Amino acid sequence: MAAAAQAAYTPVEVYLSSSYEPDAEFVGGVIEERPTGEWNHADWQAAILEFFRSRRHEWNVRAAAELRVQVSAGNFRVPDVTVTDRNLPVEQVITHPPIAVFEILSPEDTLSRMMTKLGDYEQMGILTILVLDPNGRNFRYSCGKLEPLPAEPFDLPNSVCRFDLAEIVKLLD
Repeated sequence: MAAAAQAAYTPVEVYLSSSYEPDAEFVGGVIEERPTGEWNHADWQAAILEFFRSRRHEWNVRAAAELRVQVSAGNFRVPDVTVTDRNLPVEQVITHPPIAVFEILSPEDTLSRMMTKLGDYEQMGILTILVLDPNGRNFRYSCGKLEPLPAEPFDLPNSVCRFDLAEIVKLLD
């Protein structure tokens, strides 16, 4: 993965009116490429989406892959999976803190870049930030730190959702 698709300053309007394949993030006026997914990455993403979408009416949520989230005035991140409250209006670019965001690690991800991204989510007010590694190490980000993800199911704050890693693993192809 290149450090940035474009090193020069780009106006936010240009970013928002452009499409990138895969979608890119916008941080401090710079368009940043995201790692392209491999099978394991895509399989985890699909499993998380299936887990939440199959309960979307029961839990009153929406789940989407690679949705732009405006984490601050000039910064946009693109989580692998975003879970939002169905009571909020549908936004083309999310501006309200989602219930949860998920990042699935790719071989190209670096710890420093990931920690910055996770910090942006926390600063926005997202209470559930999970990092899943297809190699089996899974984490919850909180207060600027990665903590091992508990194996047992747990409730997601400000929602009726219950995260169950074992159920998601069953959905992997």
